[in-house]
Amino acid sequence: MSTGTRPAPTRFPRHLPRVAVAAVAALALSACGGGPEKTEAKPEATGGADSTSAAFPVTVEHKYGSTTIDKAPQRVVTLGLSDQDAVLALGVKPVGAVDWFKEDPYGKWPWTKDKWGSTKPEIVGERDEYNIEKIAALKPDLVIAQYSGMKQEQYDTLSKFTKVVAQPKGVPDYGASWQVMTRQIGKSLGRTAETEKLIADIDARFEAARAKHPEWASKTLVVADSFEAGKYSAFTKTDPKAIFFKELGFKAKPEIDTLAKPGWNVAELSAEKLNVLDVDRLVWVTSSTDANDRIKAEPLYKKLKVHQEKRDLFVPYQGPDIGAAFSFNTVLSIPYAIDEIEPLLTAVK
Repeated sequence: MSTGTRPAPTRFPRHLPRVAVAAVAALALSACGGGPEKTEAKPEATGGADSTSAAFPVTVEHKYGSTTIDKAPQRVVTLGLSDQDAVLALGVKPVGAVDWFKEDPYGKWPWTKDKWGSTKPEIVGERDEYNIEKIAALKPDLVIAQYSGMKQEQYDTLSKFTKVVAQPKGVPDYGASWQVMTRQIGKSLGRTAETEKLIADIDARFEAARAKHPEWASKTLVVADSFEAGKYSAFTKTDPKAIFFKELGFKAKPEIDTLAKPGWNVAELSAEKLNVLDVDRLVWVTSSTDANDRIKAEPLYKKLKVHQEKRDLFVPYQGPDIGAAFSFNTVLSIPYAIDEIEPLLTAVK
């Protein structure tokens, strides 16, 4: 996959597909037999959601209000870019999902292969461009959109035929922590106790890494990328990649946030601005050795101490899927990311 397919989600326009809302709603209601009350339950799609029936009804607050879910969802569609991970971790297999920057989420990543098994979800969109007809045809009784930029119009349209839990309120789109999004998903599925255990286990993994490497607390780290010659990116404190390394104990560099445009979780840099990347640890997320060689050949990059002292890491996005794992930064991908990145970080003196 080329690096050009992986920018932060907020760099892309988000809007409802150009189709009349009323027409879509009518089609959806027809496809769903008049709404979730008449939907046929299919327990095989849930991984055992019936066992949580005592937890319902539950009411989940979100960006566009609140949604009351009356019974354990049987057919779940995830519209957040990484929402399927937490849903899978809680034993539910979504019947529909969006892809990850042209990457099919089914069975691709090592941390989800066993969870998906042979069950393949329907791909119902990319980023925040949802195919309402496909979603309706799946007859979902719950749509989850946490790591997303869902718009009010999209929420209203989907809510005409199913329950929808939109992104968390009070934080920017794509700006909620993995803990907040996981709790939203867990509550929606009636699995609060299981959710808290998942979160506690991941917190313990981070705590163990910090205890093992107390020296990281004094180090400043930035995650960067480059899509083409002369153009570079550094990720702000709200990006999952930066959050991952902060939880490992590293310090962020506030100047990166000031360089980002409002609403973006990435600062775009020219070669002349590369001096902002002269930190204690610089992690490049790249997809090829050609990209690595191009960055290292940049004359202004050669002047940085972080490069001269070999404190820069060039981490593959995939093969192994290290960069992908901390880009997702979910309850499923984090353990894999920690296991893979720790030896790379400790090798830097």
